Amino acid sequence: MKPKELTIRGLLLGVLITVGFTAANVYLGLKVGLTIASSIPAAVISMAVLKAVKDATILEHNIVQTVASAAGTLSAIIFVLPGLVIVGWWTGFPFWQSFLICLSGGVLGVLFTIPLRRALVTNSDLPYPEGVAAAEVLKVGSGTRDGAKDETGEASEGLKAVILGSVASAGLAIVTSTRIAAAEVAGTFGIGNTGASSGYTAAWSLALLGAGHLVGLSVGMAMLAGFVIAWGVAVPVLTSLGHAADGVSLAAYTTGIWRTQVRFIGAGAIAVASVYTLLKLAKPVIGGLVSTLAASKAVATGDDTDRDMAPGWIVALTIASLAVSGWLAFTFARATVLSADAVMLTLIAVPFVLVVGFVIAAVCGFMAGLIGASNSPVSGVGILSIVICASILVLAITPTEANRTALVAFALFITAIVFAGATIANDNLQDLKTGQLVGASPMRQQVALIVGVAAGAAVIPPVLNLLAKAYGFAGAANIGVVAPNPLPAPQATLISALAQGVIGGNLEWKMIGIGLLVGVALIIMDTLLGAMKKLRIPPMAVGIGIYLPMSATFAVVVGAVVSHWYDGRVKNAPHPARAARLGTLVASGLIVGESLWGVINAGLIVAFNTDAPIGLVPESFAPAPWLGVLGFVGSIVWLYGWMLKRARA
Repeated sequence: MKPKELTIRGLLLGVLITVGFTAANVYLGLKVGLTIASSIPAAVISMAVLKAVKDATILEHNIVQTVASAAGTLSAIIFVLPGLVIVGWWTGFPFWQSFLICLSGGVLGVLFTIPLRRALVTNSDLPYPEGVAAAEVLKVGSGTRDGAKDETGEASEGLKAVILGSVASAGLAIVTSTRIAAAEVAGTFGIGNTGASSGYTAAWSLALLGAGHLVGLSVGMAMLAGFVIAWGVAVPVLTSLGHAADGVSLAAYTTGIWRTQVRFIGAGAIAVASVYTLLKLAKPVIGGLVSTLAASKAVATGDDTDRDMAPGWIVALTIASLAVSGWLAFTFARATVLSADAVMLTLIAVPFVLVVGFVIAAVCGFMAGLIGASNSPVSGVGILSIVICASILVLAITPTEANRTALVAFALFITAIVFAGATIANDNLQDLKTGQLVGASPMRQQVALIVGVAAGAAVIPPVLNLLAKAYGFAGAANIGVVAPNPLPAPQATLISALAQGVIGGNLEWKMIGIGLLVGVALIIMDTLLGAMKKLRIPPMAVGIGIYLPMSATFAVVVGAVVSHWYDGRVKNAPHPARAARLGTLVASGLIVGESLWGVINAGLIVAFNTDAPIGLVPESFAPAPWLGVLGFVGSIVWLYGWMLKRARA
């Protein structure tokens, strides 16, 4: 009898989880510029909720996490959509427009990943850290709950590994939320008498350490190279060429140089690495298209594990989504001073959504496979897409004083549709990797994700309206809110500034050009290292290391190094494969625990309207930095010590 997979109860549970995760992620993203990947927490919640149901299966739990994963991804639309309020075009978020932006773009994101599945999942050696972690959690949780025979004790040992990792990371995250221990340490310093300065930020995140364990040494070293280029070379050089304005602190000046200039070097490096990656992927992607058609004809074989959504449905849904996108573009343009050019703008927008949307989906899918959906810099892709979109509009319509704001708003509007697809593609391939590892049907997962997209799209507009009215956004003075501490919305602010810069003709292209040259040099270096059989340094990962704040990469690098050390210690163990699996499970637990607490804490932040709802001491608590280091290092020593002991047993 075929195990249950795509069930009504699984879809409903996934939708309920999606609603909660989306609301929390929208607030958290606008507050700190980060969102929480929900696949692994959703898998854990599913196993807990459906525990009493006798016929619940691992495939059903996988559907729940697939639906809920839309929350951790589609909510990233807040990196673009609030820009329409920030530039003064909208005063709120019209429900149907916002809903259809998310729905049409999100469905396209699902469809774009279908021909990419074989190229980037089935026939790829990308690590997919979160996808692998989710699969391990599902296997261990379902295997022990269903009463499978466990004569060697590996299943119970594996569940214990997940629990220990979860307890450690959630425990440290809870302690840092009380402020007794610091969540990170940061500082800025001058370099001699040159006028140069730089800084450092190390976040004590065990979830990121777990991601580092899963991605491995090559990616970890590439990210290390990235933040060395950023903070060891670019920031000191650029700060030495100027000086802080009166009243501006050294920390603010140094961080500002990184945010407004150095990040664009990373964006340029990511861009050229992305193009290079796409050229390399061209053949397998085309092969994926062909094999998708071939697999669709093999329905009678009953093999669901390699069958995608039927080509007829893919074409129909693509046409429907593009039609909605075109209608949105036309009605938006028609209501502005650009009404005379509404048809032409629509004819620009639809191919842009299709062609650029597919390219960006491929790039995001690759990046998620490389370092995980949580760490994939989707906002960097948003930067590139807004620059491309705004540049095309400038070529089509000459900006004037009268139409400049409308062109900026139209660019943000169309980019939001593309971005919705990019966010879904960023996560969907992780889900498909999880499905591959647990024997799921890709077709049913694709249906489940569309359900999750619809649920997330319905939740995002009212939550955005609530937050806009309650707090407002930094730099937006047109929504009737005068909040002492408005939500920063960092990515939306940056992307809005880029659109205004391109259309206004005052964008600084120099740093992006430098990034392109850096990317070319990295590609050459990586190719030479491959030819010499040395450790590869993926150019994309280096660009990510330049673009992301050091706090987002430090623990990943530590995790990669510790993982390499651990693998070396256990390669001569009695059962090296079992020891490696143990490391994967503990790393999975590290991601689970901190992610679950992150969602809970986000809810507390919203409920109590305070940045530190369980804060027990003031931010100035003196021992906090040392206690943070102690907790981070102590957790690593304890967990890896336990793994080594078990590996040698």
